[in-house]
Amino acid sequence: MELRPLGRTGLKVSSICLGTMTFGEQNTESEGHAQMDYALAHGINFFDTSEMYAIPPRAETQGSTERIIGTWFKARKNRDKVILATKAAGRSPMTWLRDNATIVDHSAAQLREAVDKSLKRLQTDYIDLYQLHWPDRPVSMFGSTGTLYRDQGEPPIALLDILRALDDLVRAGKIRHVGLSNETSWGTMKFLSLSEAHGLPRMQSIQNAYHLLNRTYEMGLAEITHREQVGLLAYSPLAQGYLTGKYQNGQLPPGARKTLFNRLQRYERSETAPAIERYLSIAKQFDLSPVQLAIKFCDTRSFVTSTIIGATSMEQLVANIAAVNAPWTAEIEAAVNAAHHAQPNPAP
Repeated sequence: MELRPLGRTGLKVSSICLGTMTFGEQNTESEGHAQMDYALAHGINFFDTSEMYAIPPRAETQGSTERIIGTWFKARKNRDKVILATKAAGRSPMTWLRDNATIVDHSAAQLREAVDKSLKRLQTDYIDLYQLHWPDRPVSMFGSTGTLYRDQGEPPIALLDILRALDDLVRAGKIRHVGLSNETSWGTMKFLSLSEAHGLPRMQSIQNAYHLLNRTYEMGLAEITHREQVGLLAYSPLAQGYLTGKYQNGQLPPGARKTLFNRLQRYERSETAPAIERYLSIAKQFDLSPVQLAIKFCDTRSFVTSTIIGATSMEQLVANIAAVNAPWTAEIEAAVNAAHHAQPNPAP
């Protein structure tokens, strides 16, 4: 497993990151422990979670993923073997994330509360990478098209105030480094400029959706990665399963996320199915599985620090991790790019 620099932290993380958002909903505690055992044994030193998980977000399961990671740390006594990333929810009406809040935001008090609760659930005294799960301001994300601008509503928490709150948490030793998620080019550069101007923690990574059906990261953010060393942690490399082909022609496999929760409409626009068919054909043409094509595509981008995989079965986990060993040639690259140009970003 290749190790890559995490921003300018000096840390090196595996090119595959274990995503854990199914733990506590689709996966039991013992299944989560087994996944983490397998991942660590196969060279993965980077785990990602969030205070909001398991998914879909519900008050009844909130925090369960972090708790399962915490019991694994306690049982295995291997906290030092893992670079652990978690996230604080952005502005939202999910008030059950906080003890006393009318709305969730990135104010200093709420970030302190979020960190302390995560540390307790995770049974650790520090978090390696603490990420802002989505911005405190309205932006296009989670399936809303980036071609439509969202008018700004009430004033968000000032980015400088957010950085100062994160700085307090770094100085307290509760978090080591900070990062972004579901962020824009403007937001990323503004955070970087404020950090430099005020001597505050620097954003080291950005965790955004990136896959064959959504290459919007390349339109601005990739250059920031290149010039500023804010690496992409690519999530949903399989487009939440759609790039495996399992949902084609209206199929609803038992136990699949779409079957259980009916939450994946961003992948069901009229132009998406033909695009998926193109990529499935490319995989077949080059004797790759759809999983290999999709994950290896992310792994071969120069701006990707780590590709976040998730699985609900050990069979899926094994295949996802092994996909980084698939071949990638100039011919595959050309075929993938031709398919992208034919139907760019059908599922942002």
